[in-house]
Amino acid sequence: MTDTRSRQADALIEGLQRDAGGRLTVFLGAAPGVGKTYSMLTRAQEQLRRGVDLAVGVVETHGRADTEALLQGLPLVERRQVAYRERLLHEMDLDAIVQRRPALVLVDELAHRNAPGSRHERRWQDVMELLDAGIDVWTTVNIQHLESLNDVVLRITGIRVSETVPDGVLDRLHDIVLVDLPPRELIARLQQGKVYVPEQASQALQSYFTTANLTALRELAMQEAADRVDSSLREVRAAGGEGALPLRRRVLVAIDGGGQSEYLVRVARRIAERRDAPWTVVTVQRRRADEATQREIDSAFALARRLGADTEVLQGSSVADALLDHAAHNNVSTLVLGRTRERPLARMLNRTLTQQLIQHGAHYEITIISTPRARARARRDRLLTPAPGRAPELAQAVLACTLACLVAWFAERWVGMADLSMVFIVAVVLVAARTRASAAVLAASLCFLAYNFLFIAPRFTFAISARQGVITVFLFLAAALVAGRLASRLRTQVIALRASNRHANARQQLGRKLSSAASNEAVADAGRQALEQALDAPAWLRIGTDVTASGSAVPGDTDLAAADWSQRHGQPSGRYTDTLAGAQWWCLPLLDGDARCIGVAALQFPPALARLAPEQRQLAMAMVDDIAQAALRTRLVAELEQAHVSNETERLRSALLSSVSHDLRSPLAAMIGSADSLASYGQAMDAVDRRALLDTIMLEGERLDRYIQNLLDMTRLGHDGLKINRDWIGVDELVGSAARRLQRYQPEVKLQLDIPASLAPIWVHPALVEQALFNVLENAAKFSPATAPVTVSARLHSRDLVIDVLDRGPGIPADERARIFDMFYSVERGDRGRHGTGLGLAICQGMVGAHGGSVQALAGEDGRGTLIRITLPLLTPAGHPDALDA
Repeated sequence: MTDTRSRQADALIEGLQRDAGGRLTVFLGAAPGVGKTYSMLTRAQEQLRRGVDLAVGVVETHGRADTEALLQGLPLVERRQVAYRERLLHEMDLDAIVQRRPALVLVDELAHRNAPGSRHERRWQDVMELLDAGIDVWTTVNIQHLESLNDVVLRITGIRVSETVPDGVLDRLHDIVLVDLPPRELIARLQQGKVYVPEQASQALQSYFTTANLTALRELAMQEAADRVDSSLREVRAAGGEGALPLRRRVLVAIDGGGQSEYLVRVARRIAERRDAPWTVVTVQRRRADEATQREIDSAFALARRLGADTEVLQGSSVADALLDHAAHNNVSTLVLGRTRERPLARMLNRTLTQQLIQHGAHYEITIISTPRARARARRDRLLTPAPGRAPELAQAVLACTLACLVAWFAERWVGMADLSMVFIVAVVLVAARTRASAAVLAASLCFLAYNFLFIAPRFTFAISARQGVITVFLFLAAALVAGRLASRLRTQVIALRASNRHANARQQLGRKLSSAASNEAVADAGRQALEQALDAPAWLRIGTDVTASGSAVPGDTDLAAADWSQRHGQPSGRYTDTLAGAQWWCLPLLDGDARCIGVAALQFPPALARLAPEQRQLAMAMVDDIAQAALRTRLVAELEQAHVSNETERLRSALLSSVSHDLRSPLAAMIGSADSLASYGQAMDAVDRRALLDTIMLEGERLDRYIQNLLDMTRLGHDGLKINRDWIGVDELVGSAARRLQRYQPEVKLQLDIPASLAPIWVHPALVEQALFNVLENAAKFSPATAPVTVSARLHSRDLVIDVLDRGPGIPADERARIFDMFYSVERGDRGRHGTGLGLAICQGMVGAHGGSVQALAGEDGRGTLIRITLPLLTPAGHPDALDA
């Protein structure tokens, strides 16, 4: 039941993803002339009569009167003109269509190649952009233009079709219309001149449009349409919870760049499609491939990606082990590979790739594809035409053998060395350590022949006089081959480890730089520096609105257009791609975890570099992914910080409202109660009671006025706008006023005052300092036990007046004492844990600080309670005889 629901959910998700953009309808035909465009225009006329907003992006009539008549009345989007080799070519105006945004657009000839200089190389890429823009597309295509059928069509017709469409485009298919015409009727149309002009029709009838060819192509078209309908039916049944779909096991295709890679990719596409399975194309890199081999692998990888496959480069000294290890970790059920060349020795030792896979991969289905190229011809080509890059290695083998002969002659003549085989073995090992296995085998063979010819009796002949000599030279050959093989394998592993180490170091350095980046600008700058250092190429990054570039290396208009396209569509563009390939920069999108593009990175490699090595491409993509994740991290951190600030602001607002409402309502309640008593019972009261109520109203009104004034003063403190009106006041009067005010509101509080009478008056703002002292006393009274008094003492210390307020409460933790003067801060333990919002001490610090003083929270006597120390500088007005320098 769980599996059924999971499959149903997957089918629903796939349907939603496919329907997220525009809907694609393909009119599929077996050959030109079957009436695809005519059928599409006929249905378009019906849609227009129904009121559908449609437009004609491009339709090729080829001079057919019937087709041109159907175009009448359909809204046309003017094509744009492209100058190419002194000619004006008319191409579909993609931007105009996107700007007009019709509900449906007609795009004829899906496999068409656009004029050079267009945004996309192929028309099917234009169609994909229209679908991504949410516009429905009707298009036409012939079966021979499907990429995976390219080799099949070649075998049927003998003609290689150059303009192809990746099968992955049809994965966006919403509907398929098979436009069918029997071969005899199509040939009759050709003969009547309804498809091509008479000269072209005559030539086509003799080559391409034969009855056998048309019948085979018609069968392919029907099979493709049936497969698409069957796939759609499976999805519909799965979405409805009906039936069961087979487990999707991955198909793994191995290529080696030996001349059959693209053929294997196309065949594997058909295999994976029939099985409704995902597929991956891999190559095992044991050593650095030569240019021709690497070019073929790159081309095959590009083809595989267009056909909807994943691609990956595996590292390992054994092809079979690398393939089986990858298959074991990626849910692979089928291995597809080409027929390998069987060397006699390898076949005898069961060491061919096919034999190794069969021996160690018993639970896999292994499919061996026969290559069209004859095995004998391939071997002859390899012998007669050495691959580029191998000639220097072969020269090294010859040179090593020559030097070994000279060293052996010198050792035999001047040193008296009897066993000279070790000299030649050392030469073979040195060659194997610097070259590939083929050069090592050549060195072993040459050394074997030279050793036999020059140093085994009878000399200067390949004959061997003694039986022991025969055993010696053949043991030497075996030892040389084994040593060369081991040295070559070790060299391959060292090269792979060096490459992996370089990549790891580059990403590690990038990670260190990104770890300290706190903004998009810092991430972009760190990423640019790391990319330039690792890839030795100028880099340009844009994350959001932050752009960073290296000196004068700035992308041009075409490059910026490619970067914009990559950021909009989340796909690479520019150089080394099929989109805006005329750009000089290679643009890579920065994708977050949800495949949304948050920026773009661009690299400019030298013009002479026609292609990127796989390790360079992989390193660049990996580093770009790291940069994208770092940018995502900074964005998430900023969002979290913003959320924290919002929460803190809300908490402070609530605390302020709570504090203000409490302190405002208390005097207001007293004033309202006294006024109500006077209004209701004033006539019955004597003069003493009425006077008491009036005094209460006056005192509480003054209290309310002072509190509001304190709030206003605190606001001005925060903006440096508080005006200090200083005056002389005695210390005992200042402390006594604050104490009496406290006891008026809290009669039960006990105060113990220690104010020496010898203290001279101080020059301060009396109301502000009294308010500050009152806030400290009120805070101490809240937490001091009822039986323990709050002690207030004052003394002179140097040129400062120090006032200490000591309570006997639970105290404040040492690590939080400095923070209790922050606005609205409340400690979780100690003196601030039960009451208050933290506004009183903040006001106290602000008012004392405005006088140039300070407020500290210290531990009480014997570690009990809290000591709040207020320090005020002893200042005098200017011109006073006792004035001190402030």
